[in-house]
Amino acid sequence: MVEAQTWTTRRMSNPRLDSTATADHEVLDIPVTPTADVRNSIYNVGSHLSPNLLTALIIASWFMSNIGVLILNKYLLSFYGYRYPIFLTMLHMISCACYSYAAINFLEIVPRQHILSRKQFLKIFALSVIFCFSVVCGNTSLRYIPVSFNQAIGATTPFFTAIFAFLITCKKESGEVYFALLPVVFGIVLASNSEPLFNLFGFLVCIGSTAGRALKSVVQGILLTSEAEKLHSMNLLLYMAPMAAMILLPFTLYIEGNVARITLEKAKSDSFIVFLLLGNATVAYLVNLANFLVTKHTSALTLQVLGNAKAALAAFVSVMIFRNPVTVMGMTGFAVTVMGVVLYSEAKKRSKLQLTTH
Repeated sequence: MVEAQTWTTRRMSNPRLDSTATADHEVLDIPVTPTADVRNSIYNVGSHLSPNLLTALIIASWFMSNIGVLILNKYLLSFYGYRYPIFLTMLHMISCACYSYAAINFLEIVPRQHILSRKQFLKIFALSVIFCFSVVCGNTSLRYIPVSFNQAIGATTPFFTAIFAFLITCKKESGEVYFALLPVVFGIVLASNSEPLFNLFGFLVCIGSTAGRALKSVVQGILLTSEAEKLHSMNLLLYMAPMAAMILLPFTLYIEGNVARITLEKAKSDSFIVFLLLGNATVAYLVNLANFLVTKHTSALTLQVLGNAKAALAAFVSVMIFRNPVTVMGMTGFAVTVMGVVLYSEAKKRSKLQLTTH
């Protein structure tokens, strides 16, 4: 599963990407950019929809893609019997690279940005390594634990972000922020102790995925700090995805064997696997595209709020589909964790507001 959550703040670092400067009726100040009429007639799909309806459709698409990729990954890895999470992740990365290239170079959803130096390339490569680790661990965990438990663990990302920010940058938060993290940790402990399908390995790799996602957000803020090196989230995905695919190739060959031959042989006897893999890889890209569109039409804060709601909705949908057993204590632990995340977000907002006013 492709994880794409913390890149949205880059949008404000480039005035050409500011949503107020790229309205539907304006032309981006870039060479060889089509006129406004051409862009509107070809690409502006939502021009005949009311803004509220368009935003609602985008948010609905965001929910469908985010929950859809989780359900498809779980079905493939646990129920269908396709036990190759590294190869599956590599397919996700190849899909993201191809779709990103088409979206940026042909559909021009954002202006194309280029890697300007070897130093910037190495920084993006380092992020790709962390990105690979996080996504592979997340997909692997779905083989062993339910989606509901996976989402409960994933909700603890702010806890790991605060830890890595302190360890790497020595950044200290206010006491209120740290206090808000207590229910996040307590909730996941409660959910773990009462999870009927608890698996230690699945739990540990899911923790690794969550920690990797937090580490990537912290490292990204450190490495890509200069205005010249900052990339829009869609451009960053364009460069990270092929790097990630190349990183994963030797690992899938060494750990999972000749998985490509196995997949082709399986496709000859069951063509449904082709549909599953292509659909899964496409939805993995749509998650990133939906993240961008939600932020463009609403705000980064809205995306954060939707993320909390998504965790609960994904857990509910997965229980309805896969019928995995749940307990009252487990649901209570999940609710406590999500409540802690909401409290953490509010505490962070107040902390930032106090810093700007002083």
